[in-house]
Amino acid sequence: MLAERLMLAIYAYGTNAGIRSVAGGAHGHTEEEIRYVRRRYLTAQAARQIAVEIANATFAARDVGLWGAGSTAVASDSTHFRSWDQNLFTEWHSRYGGRGILVYWHVERGSVVVHSQTLRASASEVAAMVEGAIRHGTTMRVEGNYVDSHGQSEIGFGVTRLLNVDLLPRIKQINRVRLYRPNAGEPGAYPNLHAALTRPIRWDVIDANYDQVIKYATAIRTGTASTEAILSRFTRAASHPAYQAMLEIGRAQRTVFVARYLRDRDLQREIEEGLNVVESWNAANAVIYYGKGGEISTNRREEAEMAALCLRILQASLVYVNTLMLQDVLAEPAWSGLLAPADRRGLTPLFWGHVRPYGEVKLDLASRLRIAATLS
Repeated sequence: MLAERLMLAIYAYGTNAGIRSVAGGAHGHTEEEIRYVRRRYLTAQAARQIAVEIANATFAARDVGLWGAGSTAVASDSTHFRSWDQNLFTEWHSRYGGRGILVYWHVERGSVVVHSQTLRASASEVAAMVEGAIRHGTTMRVEGNYVDSHGQSEIGFGVTRLLNVDLLPRIKQINRVRLYRPNAGEPGAYPNLHAALTRPIRWDVIDANYDQVIKYATAIRTGTASTEAILSRFTRAASHPAYQAMLEIGRAQRTVFVARYLRDRDLQREIEEGLNVVESWNAANAVIYYGKGGEISTNRREEAEMAALCLRILQASLVYVNTLMLQDVLAEPAWSGLLAPADRRGLTPLFWGHVRPYGEVKLDLASRLRIAATLS
C-alpha cells in the first residue's frame, strides 16, 4: 500500500498533473492518503536516492556486448521551466526570454541521468556542472564532462583541472579564442599561430598561490564548501590571489583543449554526440512533464525541487525499462547478424513513443513486465 501511494505521488509530481488529478484513478487511494505519504515519506533526500538506485540498476543490467563498455563521461545542460511570479525562486531568464527556474542535468552517454539540480536563472551553470560531476552519488566514475558554450569559461577549466575532470565544451566562436603562450621571452615561437597567440601564462602566480588553490579544490571535492559559494566569493573579490591563480590554470588548460579540439576530429564528434544525448533528454522533459502546460505552479521552493526530482525518477525509470526491453528483443538470434557497428551506435534507450501521458492511472503490483531483469 505504501509503495503504491509513493508511486502515485512521484507520478503526480513528475508529470505535473498534481495529486488531485492522480487521486481520481482506479486504484483505491484517496487524495488525503497520497498527500500524507508525500509529506511523511517522500522527502527530497529519499527521491534523490530513488533516482540514484535506478541509475545504478541500469548500469548493472546493461549488456556490454550491445551497449559497449561503461562510459566515464557525462553531458550536462540546463532546462528552463516556467514558474509562477510569486515564487521567490523565479527569475527572468534573458536567453530563454521568460520567467522561471532552471533544472541542470548530468546525463551519461547511454541516456542515464546521474544528477540533477534546481537553480535560479542567474545561478552559475559552471558551479552546477562541477557539483554534478563530483557529487552525483552513482556508481559511475565521471572523468569527463561535455558542456555547451556556457562551460568554456577560464575559471571552469581551472576548477575542473584541479578536480581531475576533463572539461569538454563545444566552444562557440572558436575562431576568436586566444591561445596563451607557454613561456615568456619567445616572441618568435609558433609563427603559424601568431595571429591567435596572446601573452604567456603567469606560472609565478600559480606557484605563489598553489597551496591556497589546492585548499579550495579540496574543499569542493570533500563537500566542505560548495563550488557556487567559492566562485561567488571570488566574483565579489576578483583580485583574490587564489582566484587569479585558478584563472591562469584555466587559461593554460583551455589552450591545451583548443589545440586538442582543432587537431582531433574524433574528439569533436564525441563532444557533439554527448551533447545530442542531453538535448534529447530535454526534449523528453516536455513529453513527461506535461501537466499545467509544463509550468511549475507552486510558490514553495521545496515543491519545485520535488517536481524536478520526481521528473528525474520518471525519466530514469523510462530509460531503465527501455534498456531491458531492447536487450530482450535484440537477444533473439535473428538480430545477431543484422546489426552493423553503425546500427549499434544509433541505438538509444531514450525513446517515448510508447508513453501515454493521458488516461487513467492503474496500478497492479501483482504483475510485472515480461523483461529479463524482473523475471529473475
